[in-house]
Amino acid sequence: MTDASHQASAPTGSSYEEIAPDRHWRITLWAMVGIQFIMTMAFSFLSPIMPLFLPKLGVTTEAGIDLWSGILNGSTSFVAAFASPLWGRLADNYGRKPMLIRSSCAIALFTALMGLSLNVWQFFGARALMGVFAGFSSTAMALVASQVPEQRLGYALGWLSTGQLVGSLIGPVIGGILADLTGSYRIPFYCTSAITFAAVFLVWRGVHERFVRPDGGRRRRGGLRGLVLLIGTTGVLPLFFVLLMAQFSTRAVQPVVTLFVQELTGPRPDLATLGGVAFSVTGLAGMIAVPLLGKHSDEIGYRRVLLICLLGATLTSLPQGFAQGYWVFALERFGVGLFIGGILPTANALIGRMVPRSDRGTVYGMTASATFLGNSLGPLTGGAIAASFGLRWVFLITAALLLANLIWVYLTVPEYVDAGRE
Repeated sequence: MTDASHQASAPTGSSYEEIAPDRHWRITLWAMVGIQFIMTMAFSFLSPIMPLFLPKLGVTTEAGIDLWSGILNGSTSFVAAFASPLWGRLADNYGRKPMLIRSSCAIALFTALMGLSLNVWQFFGARALMGVFAGFSSTAMALVASQVPEQRLGYALGWLSTGQLVGSLIGPVIGGILADLTGSYRIPFYCTSAITFAAVFLVWRGVHERFVRPDGGRRRRGGLRGLVLLIGTTGVLPLFFVLLMAQFSTRAVQPVVTLFVQELTGPRPDLATLGGVAFSVTGLAGMIAVPLLGKHSDEIGYRRVLLICLLGATLTSLPQGFAQGYWVFALERFGVGLFIGGILPTANALIGRMVPRSDRGTVYGMTASATFLGNSLGPLTGGAIAASFGLRWVFLITAALLLANLIWVYLTVPEYVDAGRE
C-alpha cells in the first residue's frame, strides 16, 4: 500500500478562516486541561465503587453483579450516543462554552441522585438520564480545536487528553480510599456532585471562547451537514469506526477490574483502594506517554502514531488475561496505559485536521456518538462475557479487538497532508 493511497488533504476554501485561532489560545487550552482534569477526577471516583455498591442496591448474586456492572457502566454512554450529535450541532451554532456549562450541571445533578438511589432501577434511571445531557468531553475537544492554531492541534488535544488521564489516575484512588475510610459507598457520589458543581464555576469564569455564529442558512441545514461531513470527508467515516472499536475494547474491561482484583487477592478490607490503584496506573502511564505522542503526531503523522498506539495496546493487553498476582496485573495495566491513552486524541486530531474549524463541534458531536456507543457496548459486553465465561476472557477478547482495529486503521485510514505543502 503506497503512501499516496493514505493521504487526505485539508479542506480548501475560506471555511478555515471563519473562526481564526485566538492569539491567547494557550490560556484557554490550560484552563480546559485543568477543568477536564477536575471533571474526570470527580467522575472516576465511582469506577472502583460501583460493583461494590450493587449489593446495597439489592443485587447480591455474583452473575448479577457482573451483568449489572456492565449495564450501569454502559447505560449513560448508550443514551449519549443518540443525544451527542444534537449537542454538537448546538455547540457550533451557539458556542461551546454554554454547552460545557449545561453538561457539567447535568452531571452534578444526576450523580447526586445516584447516591440517593434505593434500588438498582433508580440508579439505572439516573445514569440513563445523565446520558441525555452528556457531551462534556466532545464539547471540550471542539472548543479547544476551534481556538488553537492548526499546526498545534495534536499537541493541544494531547494535553487535553492528559488532563483527562491524570484525573482518571487520581480519581479512582481517592474514591476507593474515601469509601474505605468512611465505610460508605454513597459519599463518593455526593463528593463527585460537589466537585462537578465547582467545575461549572471554573468554566464560567476561566474559559474564554472566541465564537463566530454561522449564518442562518448554515444553521438550518446543520443536521444534514453533520451527516454530509461524516460521510463525504475523506477518512472521517473510517475514523468513526476506529473510535467506536477503540472505546469498545478499552471499556469492556472497566466493570471487571475491581472484580478481577478481588479474584486475585481474595476479600480484603482495602479492596476498593486496590481496585482504584489498578484503575489509576493506566492513567499514570498515559500521563507520561500522551503529551509525547500528541507532540510527535504533529511531526511524524497522525496515522503513524495511531498505528503505534494500537500495536502497543494489543501487545500489552493480552498478558492481563494470564495474570496470577495483583502486582503483576497492576504492572500490566501500566503497560497498557503507555499506548491506549494516545488512541483517542490522535484520532480526534486527525479528524480535526480533515474538517473546517467552524464545523468541528458538529463533527465531534457525530464522532462522539462512536465513542459513546463504544463506552456503552463495551461494558455491556464485558459484563456479559465475565458472567458467561469468566473474568479472564474479557482481557483476551479486548486484545483481539485491538488487533482488529490495528488492521482496520492500516487498511482504511488515510494520513493527513496539509494542502499547502503539496
